[in-house]
Amino acid sequence: PRASWRSSRVSATWPTSPKAPPSGVVLSDSFVFGGLLVSRFNLLGMTRPHLNQLLGLAVTVVLLVSSFFMNRAETSIAHGDKKGFLNGTLITIILGLLFVIGVVGLEWQLAKIEEVIASKDVVGGIFYMMTGMHAFHVLTGVILLFTVWNKGRKGLYTAEKHWGVEAATVYWHFVDVVWIFFYPALYLIGALR
Repeated sequence: PRASWRSSRVSATWPTSPKAPPSGVVLSDSFVFGGLLVSRFNLLGMTRPHLNQLLGLAVTVVLLVSSFFMNRAETSIAHGDKKGFLNGTLITIILGLLFVIGVVGLEWQLAKIEEVIASKDVVGGIFYMMTGMHAFHVLTGVILLFTVWNKGRKGLYTAEKHWGVEAATVYWHFVDVVWIFFYPALYLIGALR
C-alpha cells in the first residue's frame, strides 16, 4: 500500500504529458545570451570589430530563411502532411549547417585576417564568445532537428501527436531570435574599432 501511495504521489506532482514548451532551456539560455549581449556593450561600448558585412548579412538571411522552413515543417505535421514536414525540416537542417559553416568556417578565418583575435584583446574575446556560443546552439539545434526528422521519417509523429516537433521548433526559433540581437550588435552598431 505504501509503494502505491508514493507512486500516485509522484505522478500527481510530476506531469506525465510533455505538453509544456522547453521553457527551462529557453529561460536559462536567455540569461547566457543576455549576459553576452550586455558584456559586448559594456566592454566595447559604441565600437564594433571590423567584420565582413556581406558575409554577416548572408548568414543572417540563411538563418532567418531556415526559421521560415521550420515553421512550414511544424505546420505541415500539424495538418498531417508528413512529406511537407520532412522536407521543411531537412531544408532547415541544411540551412543551419550552412550558418555554422559561414560563421565558424568563413567568418572566423576572415576575422583573423582583420586581426580580430581572441588572445589579442577584448574585441576578439567578445566576438568569438558570442559567435561561438551561438554557433554551438545552432549546431545543437541541428542535431535536435535531425533527431526529430529521423523520428518523423519512421512515422512517429502524427497531426495529433507531435510535441517533439513543437519543442524543436520553439528551440530553433529562439536561437534565430538570439541572432537577430547578436547580428546588429556585432556587425552594425558602433564605429569600427
